[in-house]
Amino acid sequence: MNAAPSIQKLLDELERLPGVGPKSAQRIAYWILNTDKATAMRLSEAIAEVKETVHFCSRCFNYAEDDLCEICASAKRDRGIICVVSEPRDIPPIERTAAFSGTYHVLGGALSPMEGIGPDDLHIAPLLSRLASEEVGEVLLATNPNVEGETTATYLARLIKPMGIKVTRLASGLPVGGDLEFADEVTLGRAIESRRTL
Repeated sequence: MNAAPSIQKLLDELERLPGVGPKSAQRIAYWILNTDKATAMRLSEAIAEVKETVHFCSRCFNYAEDDLCEICASAKRDRGIICVVSEPRDIPPIERTAAFSGTYHVLGGALSPMEGIGPDDLHIAPLLSRLASEEVGEVLLATNPNVEGETTATYLARLIKPMGIKVTRLASGLPVGGDLEFADEVTLGRAIESRRTL
C-alpha cells in the first residue's frame, strides 16, 4: 500500500500489536481515519492515561493504579490461598470463573532456559517472602500448561513444599500447549475446582 507518511507510520505502529497483521492494521487505520476526531482522541487519551497511571501492585505484581491492586486491597479475598500466574493477563479469565476467591501472585513470565529466563528474572523471591510473612495454607500454581509453565510449576513446588504449604496445580481440562487467556470459563472453572496436589 502506498500511503501518506503519517498513515504509513500509523500502519507500522499498529502492526507491532500482537495478533495484528498488515490487513488488520489497515482496517484499524481506516477506522481511525473515518471515525470522528473526538472518538479518535478518546482512544489516544485512554492509551496515554493507562501508560501514565497503571503500574505493578507492590504485593502481587498485578496491574494497579494504587499501591495495591483491587484484589490485594479487598478485605473479601481469602488471604490463605495464593494463585500463582505467569502474567497479569492470566488473572481475568480466572476471575470470570468465580471459582477462586483467594489472592494472586504474578511471576512476570515463566522459566525458559532456551530464552535465558531463569529464577532471578521472575518475581519468585517476592513470592517466597510473602509465603514466609503471610499466613498462607495453599499455593495454586496456575502457570500455562506448556513446557515452560510446567517447568516453572515444578520448580516452585520444590521451593514451596518444604515450607509446609499445600501446593496444588490446575487439573485436567486445559489443553497442553494452550494459554490461560484463551481458555473458556467453564473449562478453567473445572480446572480450578479439580486442582491436584503436586
